[in-house]
Amino acid sequence: MTHFKRYAPFILAAAHMMSLLPSAFAASPTGAVPERSEIPESFRWDLEAIYSSMDAWEASFEAIAPRVDALGEYAGHLGEGEGAKLLAFLKEDEAVSLELEKLYVYANMKSHEDMRVTRPMELASRAETLMVRYSTATAFFAPELMALPEDSVRRWIKETPGLKLYDFLLTKSLREREHTLSRDEETLLAKVGELSAVPENAYSLLTNADMKFPTIKDEKGNDVELTEERWYLLSRSPSRDVRKAAFLGLLGTYEKFRNAIGALYSGSVKSDIFYSLTRRYKDSLDEALFGDNVPRTVYENVVGTANRFAPLMHRLVALRKKALGLDTLRYYDLNVPLSEEPLTNIPYEKACEMAIEALAPLGEDYVANFKRGLSERWIDVYENQGKRSGAYSWGSYATHPYVLMNYNGTLNDVFTLVHEMGHSLHSHYSHTNQPQVYGDYTILLAEVASTTNEALLLGYLLKNVRTDAERKWLLDYYYTMVRTTFFRQAMFADFELRTHERVEQGGALTPEWMGNLWKELNASCYGPEMAIDPELCVEWARIPHFYTAFYVYKYVTGFTAANAFASAILNGEEGAVDRYLTFLKSGGSDWSLDILRRAGVDLASAEPFERTMKLFEERLTEGEQLWGVSAAKK
Repeated sequence: MTHFKRYAPFILAAAHMMSLLPSAFAASPTGAVPERSEIPESFRWDLEAIYSSMDAWEASFEAIAPRVDALGEYAGHLGEGEGAKLLAFLKEDEAVSLELEKLYVYANMKSHEDMRVTRPMELASRAETLMVRYSTATAFFAPELMALPEDSVRRWIKETPGLKLYDFLLTKSLREREHTLSRDEETLLAKVGELSAVPENAYSLLTNADMKFPTIKDEKGNDVELTEERWYLLSRSPSRDVRKAAFLGLLGTYEKFRNAIGALYSGSVKSDIFYSLTRRYKDSLDEALFGDNVPRTVYENVVGTANRFAPLMHRLVALRKKALGLDTLRYYDLNVPLSEEPLTNIPYEKACEMAIEALAPLGEDYVANFKRGLSERWIDVYENQGKRSGAYSWGSYATHPYVLMNYNGTLNDVFTLVHEMGHSLHSHYSHTNQPQVYGDYTILLAEVASTTNEALLLGYLLKNVRTDAERKWLLDYYYTMVRTTFFRQAMFADFELRTHERVEQGGALTPEWMGNLWKELNASCYGPEMAIDPELCVEWARIPHFYTAFYVYKYVTGFTAANAFASAILNGEEGAVDRYLTFLKSGGSDWSLDILRRAGVDLASAEPFERTMKLFEERLTEGEQLWGVSAAKK
């Protein structure tokens, strides 16, 4: 859990929206949600594989706490001993972070079993406090390393036994040197950092605490207080009046605050630009891409591909309009299902069988590890009283991965199962094939394996579909993924690029200008078959991701890489499975794009993006035939 790695608090949460929703307990014939003690042990994850008890956790905590503080004693000494002191710090840092990560993961997952129980939450809070102490104790490392003569560090890597293992890690750290300022300047920037966090913090407080949404009527005439969380469910309502009321209530509220939110977002963009200029980057996008060593061509591929293939999205909008029997399609018609889910009440054991059959193309070793996860109780399957909602994959380098689910017997839950196990097996292969320092993959790669598994399951189900109703549901599921993960996120990326460029060129971000830009982007994305209501023009104000600049493009690259992998595997391309397994085993041992490139996916080229769009067009044509959309609409 070192400062130069992704560590425990990063939960690999499910990417598709439905897996984040609470679900009822499918195994209970009465529909009552059981207590945890009522669920058979075989359906509960085995946290005793980490610590045998909370008392064992306490013993580990007491043992590691002094070693956390002792890491600070290396400050000022990294250059001593011709690399010996640097190596000693790195090895001790790994040993401490290994146990600290276990402490944090266990405490948090234990608290998620039943959030009414306070002791696990107390353990989690103490673990978090210890992590802060760890961050404080090791904060000296990066600036002290970069203060050392680079030629000396390079020589130590070659000559000091054991230090060569950390070559890539140290290279990444030294690469930051050109954008690192003097000690006094860095101290000043650190103090400014608290000010630069104000726009995001204020936005979060405004939208989560202060803003109140109206109450609307649901399909049965019941009053429902609108919230961001309830918007998605209401937007899937079969009643168009309910969908419209939710849309107007949601965006009408943001409209009232558009000036304040516009000022906050403008402040956030100016902060991005301030840091990029101060640290001598070309611009704010260059700074955002620098950490992952991503060339601008990748970002340009994301935005450019979505714009070039927008006519396919226009066809999808026309299909949706036809399927729903509407004269005019509007934004609040985009989420309503085109077909009712055909398969429900799927026993969990059957879901596992479906997953294993779908993932069989990945080979015997992958399937064996999937089965191992089932038999070794990596998965916490069913809902119980007090359990955390949704789904995620987690774990640490010192443990096998874990999956939390709230299985409800739907086909969507089967997708959630393969998605989360995709994360877990990515972690398993990375951890078992890489040393600790490179055991974790980057956020840029985080959704690739999970989405690849979903693509394989979808391909399997479409191949074995029995009825038109099942095929319609599966195609609609796929269309939603393409629309929300590829085109919509690419539109977000385009918006961010244009807003930052405007300020960098001396322009102002007014609510009117951003509203007009949002209208233009939506019209371009969805085409002439969807009416752009005036209320939609303020939707930019409800996107929290914009306060972490240039992040959303990673959803598009992850989806694109996953579809490229799945397509090659399902088409039986020679070496495709071996290349994919090599990707899973690579962890963070190299730059993310190089890891993907060696596995056959080059995101700096147009090929994987065009392959993704080719599959979309094929399945779109299939849907047009299924729903009877005229060829003239294309």
